[in-house]
Amino acid sequence: MSAPVLAVSRRTRSTPFTPRVEALGVAGYTVYNHMLLATSFRGVEADYHHLKSHVQLWDVGCERQVEVQGPDAARLVQLMTVRDLSTVQIGQGVYAPLVDVDGGMVNDPVVLKLADDRFWLSVADSDVWLWAKGLASGLGLDAAVSEPDVWPLAIQGPKADDLMAAAFGDSIRGIRFFGFQPLTFKDHDFIVARSGWSKQGGFEIYVDRADLALDLWDFLWAAGQPFDVGPGCPNMIERIEGGLLSYGNDMTLENNPLECGLDRYCHLEGTFDSLGRDAVAKIRKQGIRRVVRGLRIEGDPLTPCVQPWTIHDGSSAAGQVTSAAWSPDFGCNVAFAMLNKGFWTPGQVVQVNTLDGERSAVVSELPFSKPEQERVQAQA
Repeated sequence: MSAPVLAVSRRTRSTPFTPRVEALGVAGYTVYNHMLLATSFRGVEADYHHLKSHVQLWDVGCERQVEVQGPDAARLVQLMTVRDLSTVQIGQGVYAPLVDVDGGMVNDPVVLKLADDRFWLSVADSDVWLWAKGLASGLGLDAAVSEPDVWPLAIQGPKADDLMAAAFGDSIRGIRFFGFQPLTFKDHDFIVARSGWSKQGGFEIYVDRADLALDLWDFLWAAGQPFDVGPGCPNMIERIEGGLLSYGNDMTLENNPLECGLDRYCHLEGTFDSLGRDAVAKIRKQGIRRVVRGLRIEGDPLTPCVQPWTIHDGSSAAGQVTSAAWSPDFGCNVAFAMLNKGFWTPGQVVQVNTLDGERSAVVSELPFSKPEQERVQAQA
């Protein structure tokens, strides 16, 4: 039996970088924000090793921007999140959980402040722009909501700074985490931010000129040759090791930000207006009933987790695994788990019903650390 094929149509949009992605041998796609997102090139494990040692170009054009502009733009964006945005400066980006009136997670974007009356929400996989348009209309706010033609290009890996400095000069090294500034290429200014969906470090260029996209890719590709540049994409193994949760996989509208370990981004004591703040404050007062933790699952590499796996302790339900992968560097299967109260203490042993049978697992803090690092931390 042949493998399933993803049928591409207008509902699964390509990006201006797709010709280079396909010429470089993309092995598979998923659909993210109604767009194509590469899932591997050399294979997930080979991509993982290359990402952690060198530098990669990622087509993340699926990382859509929700633009909010107008006199009430700041108010609308603040209503959508429980993070206080009052101190965010122009040229700064911040991670901000978007929360509905019941405290449920709508999305977890990076919010970029382009001007006092103009913001981009660089969103994960959900239709945030429809929610934002509905709020603006229903509340009578003077704020235009749109999805502009912007396709981010990520440069990720430990050699990302070297590649970008070779291409654009050493001043690029001065961009702070989640900060951004203009970058001139062929007489056009692109926004470049120090950000990206890996723990290896890097940048994202917000490409708003489709006609320059391939020229920019080729320019960076040439500049990256001394640093063993390669094609890449968000990597399942690396993101789990690094504790990077995926909206729609590891957290959904059914979860609140406190369950997702996002307490530090929930500012519940301020005077700003937020649709979900009272609900999240009430949840915190009552106490959460589950929380995201890591799991180290014993045994050989597991069949991929495409639907949640149940967790128990032999008699009681303990939660579910949402993402899992074999970690070559850790020598075990690593996973994210939404664990019920009473089962989330690091070091606790639970049982997981995987597609390869029942396996024992040990609860871990996130992000994961190697055993020798954990021993040092325990002795400190």
